Amino acid sequence: MSPLPLPRPSRARTIAIGAFVLLLAAAPFVPRGGDEPGIAPSGERSVVAPRPAVTAGLGEVTPEMRAEIEAVVAQGRQATPTGRSLPGEMVRSVVRCAVFEGQRYCLGTGWTDDTESEVQARMIAAARVAARGGRQERTGDLDALAQVRQRARLGVDKRAAKETRELVQAARSVAKVVLLRHEVLGEPLPEGFLERHPEARALPTTTAARSTAGDAIVPAAYTAECATPTPGQPAPGGPLQPCPSDPWQNQTTSYETATPTATPTPTVSATPVPTTYPPAASILDESQVAEQETTYWCGPTAMQMIGWGWDQVQKPQSFWAKKLKTGRSGTAITEMVRVINKKTGWDDPTHAGPYIALDIKKFTFEQWWDVIQRHISIYQAPVVMHPILLRKYFPYLDDDASGHFQVGRGYRTNAKGAPVLGYFEPWNQQRFDRSEPHINRVQWRKAYRSYRANQAHFQHNIGV
Repeated sequence: MSPLPLPRPSRARTIAIGAFVLLLAAAPFVPRGGDEPGIAPSGERSVVAPRPAVTAGLGEVTPEMRAEIEAVVAQGRQATPTGRSLPGEMVRSVVRCAVFEGQRYCLGTGWTDDTESEVQARMIAAARVAARGGRQERTGDLDALAQVRQRARLGVDKRAAKETRELVQAARSVAKVVLLRHEVLGEPLPEGFLERHPEARALPTTTAARSTAGDAIVPAAYTAECATPTPGQPAPGGPLQPCPSDPWQNQTTSYETATPTATPTPTVSATPVPTTYPPAASILDESQVAEQETTYWCGPTAMQMIGWGWDQVQKPQSFWAKKLKTGRSGTAITEMVRVINKKTGWDDPTHAGPYIALDIKKFTFEQWWDVIQRHISIYQAPVVMHPILLRKYFPYLDDDASGHFQVGRGYRTNAKGAPVLGYFEPWNQQRFDRSEPHINRVQWRKAYRSYRANQAHFQHNIGV
């Protein structure tokens, strides 16, 4: 018995099968997973391309970055400074720079437009001034001489390990630097940057939630199981629990474990980049403030207020002093940003992304002010202010003082239309000398003076 003939497929069915085959063939080219930019509906975007996000999360250490880190660390192994070396010798030995994605990072200083020799020159000058001493009151910022002495006194292996950790941190944060300079300074994105750095891409969302200025939204930093708010500890966005496998939390020096093996599934937070900033904004509770308990604890006190604002827990200043490795000479800004990234959630991409020490020497006031407004109104995260405390910038001072840390947390304009910066001030001179005027913790002062005080500091950087 011969088999029954199969019915001939209809024309509509043939077209449907053909379309399905074409869909399967095209499937490898369609982005998969929540961490890809996706394809915009026809008419909305003419080409398929990643879009930059408001800020970036942590990236991977590429082979090129690894080679750069190893070269900089190896250069340091050849130097043998001691704590008794001349300032110039110590600076040239321990202040060296690496370049990632065309951006320069200098050890102990942060991201800068200056060359390595320029950074070393200003550090040498500042170290020589510190070596001569003087009557300037100390409030707890680590001066140039103390900074290079600390590193010089480390053994070769300990110094190499510390430098490797710092450079791995920098390499993984470079996308944040590139995006910030792109948005604030107008620098073009490097060719192929968004393809190489998925952590800097915005995720697709509904048309209604997209912004006309950048079409950007912010992905979250952790998977859902790592973003569970701590019971009884509400905070802006909810404090995040460190993922056990998160290499940023582990602070390892191993490249293999410092590079994530899998990309966490991000969530979507519709946070568009505005064309203009709100006229006024502030964050952090004005009741959650403290004055520094010792003359050299401005760093731990600033960190205490930053941490308190995140998890609603007032940890003692001694706790933060230990985490920051603060000694009697004070605290380094690179330690401030490291501890914010490790011990709070302000660094997740729904807020600021990984904190960095950013040199603002060549920023105009308007560019500096743009960074401050963006950080407070869009990132909803505090800024580590890093001024030098001089009376001409801060009229509440009785005497000129040293470099210092404050917590930037608000902005507005005064009755004359001048920009005003809101910040928490750890320093209360009256605590240590009853004859001097009291200084309030909550300050609203002319922003331009803070900008000038920031640029007058020998490092002229901030933590953002």
